[in-house]
Amino acid sequence: MTAFQTTHAFSGFSVDDIDAARSFYRDTLGMDVTDNAMGFLEIALPQGGSILVYGKPDHTPASYTILNFPVDDVEAAVDELNAKGVVTKIYTDPDLGTDAKGISHGAPGKGPDIAWFTDPAGNVLSVLAG
Repeated sequence: MTAFQTTHAFSGFSVDDIDAARSFYRDTLGMDVTDNAMGFLEIALPQGGSILVYGKPDHTPASYTILNFPVDDVEAAVDELNAKGVVTKIYTDPDLGTDAKGISHGAPGKGPDIAWFTDPAGNVLSVLAG
């Protein structure tokens, strides 16, 4: 038996306000969020596994997408998120540019349709065709 095991691996990320994160992930996104004994949040993923969300006073938002949500219809998902007050990011980059709704329309070699948005701590999330 080895000491290193991958059986219960999980991912995590920081936020600057645990209460705002709890409300966003639970109430806005509809995820299964619980508080653990250490005062962190645990987000249970429907297919199994979990994500640990911890407060960090000197939090700096991740410079990459920390969580992706595959959806059947990116445009409909963006409309639902916008109706809940979530603002999608508009990118003007010629390679990753988005339309007025914040959707980057995929093409062969460019990837799927995708839209990015942030949580209250500024971490980037996405909905993408999948």
